[in-house]
Amino acid sequence: MRNCLTVDVEEWFHVCGAGAIAPDGWDRMPPRVVQNTEDLLALFERRGVRATFFVLGWVATRYPRLIERIAAAGHEVGSHGHLHRRVYDLTPDEFAHDLDAAARSLAEAGATTVIGYRAPEWSINDRSLWALDVLARKQFRFDSSMAPLRIIGNPAYPQVPHRRSTSAGDLTECPPFVGRRFGQNMPLGGGWGLRMTPPIDVLRAIERRNRDGQPAVIWVHPWEIDPEPPRARLPWPQRFAHYFRLDGFKQRLDALLEGGAFGPMGEALGYARAR
Repeated sequence: MRNCLTVDVEEWFHVCGAGAIAPDGWDRMPPRVVQNTEDLLALFERRGVRATFFVLGWVATRYPRLIERIAAAGHEVGSHGHLHRRVYDLTPDEFAHDLDAAARSLAEAGATTVIGYRAPEWSINDRSLWALDVLARKQFRFDSSMAPLRIIGNPAYPQVPHRRSTSAGDLTECPPFVGRRFGQNMPLGGGWGLRMTPPIDVLRAIERRNRDGQPAVIWVHPWEIDPEPPRARLPWPQRFAHYFRLDGFKQRLDALLEGGAFGPMGEALGYARAR
């Protein structure tokens, strides 16, 4: 079974919430996303794996050749929205406009068939379930935005791919891979949970999920493998989430890719390969 390898293509300063750098200041920040994403592409090529790259429209507008290189390497391109805003902070109309802006930027970079979406910070939750209707109306086939985690989502959400009915048709929801620790769900397929867990333990947990006939969803960000990552001044919870155990993460990710079987999300869910 192939598991879902995914990348959220965003800059190091694309942070939501308190302490975030406002969008009007993004162009003054030192850019890192191109080099870091190319390093990920090189790592994936060396390991012979393909992935789904959920690309922020803001990034596609500025670096269209990067998106061309992602697609040319055989990876799937999905949407991460345009301005990295939490969905539950938007109205349905604002969310639709953000999706449209991202779609235009991706299309101009050559990604004209985009059927998958991931919200910034897993922000389709009980406060924004209406967003699934908007995604289905915009012809998306699958979503990866509902985390079975406390605070950002709901621990009661399904932990495996499942169908969601909307007013505009069905949508496949593909949640992040979580584990159980200290009596609660924790992120195991990405973020601080993946960075703190030895690759062999992650691979064993993935194998258990696969024995149940289900894929695991792994997610990474280009800034997580930056050898000299810039650091924004953030409140403690966000600082922990973004910077905990970045040292050596590229090597641990390499070991994970060597030991597991991975592919794009769209293919794992049974959709045709995006061109």
